[in-house]
Amino acid sequence: MVPASRLQINTETKHGVLKGRGTAQNPANRFERERVEAFDDGWDHPEEESRPTTSLIRDASRSIIARNDSPDLSFSQSVNPYRGCEHGCIYCFARPTHAYLGLSAGLDFETKIVFKPEAARLLEKELSRSGYKPETIVLGSNTDPYQPVERTLSITRSLLEVLERFNHPVSIVTKSAGVLRDVDILSRMAGKNLAQVHLSITTLDPALARAMEPRAASPARRLAAINGLTKAGIPTGVLASPMIPGLNDAELETILEAAAKAGATSAASLLLRLPHELGELFTEWLQTHMPERAGHILSLIRQSRAGQLNDSSFHSRFTGSGPYAQLLTQRFTRAARQFKLDGKREKLDLSKFCAPHAAREVLQMSLF
Repeated sequence: MVPASRLQINTETKHGVLKGRGTAQNPANRFERERVEAFDDGWDHPEEESRPTTSLIRDASRSIIARNDSPDLSFSQSVNPYRGCEHGCIYCFARPTHAYLGLSAGLDFETKIVFKPEAARLLEKELSRSGYKPETIVLGSNTDPYQPVERTLSITRSLLEVLERFNHPVSIVTKSAGVLRDVDILSRMAGKNLAQVHLSITTLDPALARAMEPRAASPARRLAAINGLTKAGIPTGVLASPMIPGLNDAELETILEAAAKAGATSAASLLLRLPHELGELFTEWLQTHMPERAGHILSLIRQSRAGQLNDSSFHSRFTGSGPYAQLLTQRFTRAARQFKLDGKREKLDLSKFCAPHAAREVLQMSLF
């Protein structure tokens, strides 16, 4: 294992690399029958490639809560205010979901962001249904609820406002320091045991972070966010994820130690997943940014995935298999115990849930 600080990362802007973006590639949608291959005849090579801008696409969904019964997940309900993510993390397992929109898992995923302007209204409608049974709602299970467009759209904040009114528990997953903007709501909810936050930290090396996660908050800002949330009384954990064999896994212990010092009280770690188009995208990224190490890293990934770049089997897709993956799990368990991040997390309170209109009816009845 090579510490990230010793890794040689090619960050030069050149043909095939777009500054500020996770990938310059836009592979074909896997559901399309026809593929268009780029043909370079050397006729037209602009001096500088124009930087693609981010475009927003309005979502017209009529429901907002996604439900799952996966044996690998600790939650059954989630809400994602955005599809696609401008952070541009090259390893993001959600990239292939853009294919369902007729878009590419590559550059489209980080430049064509689908937003849900009616999210808060839809959530209030679903929570108000007579048969609704509360379970913790996770924000950010697929794409980041605090990606850059949230600064102006504030869809995530509007969702939190609804959840607070209903006394509904929420768990947030993000790699953005932007979560501190909503510390007022989250601290009030945390005071009722209704909120918790998990900050994803993949590396402490700024150069590696900039290459892998070009538009996400720096590692230092994420640690500062953990500290700020903790001081506000909000239970905050760290996700040392994804761990990428031969690339950032040497940092596992130092990430957990730094997070613990910042105030984190729990930790989790997942192995890199490369479903569908992501295998091709990540391989191309490695060959572009660290060609001398690409083969070794890909070999270790295959050793941890039954000889493949990805294994989607339940019970092993998050942890991997084989000696290398088992060692990584053992290291995490030992480090989490060492830095006191292995305590059992308190479950959020479901008993306080109450639709605002129902609470008003109870209050009115009590006056007679």
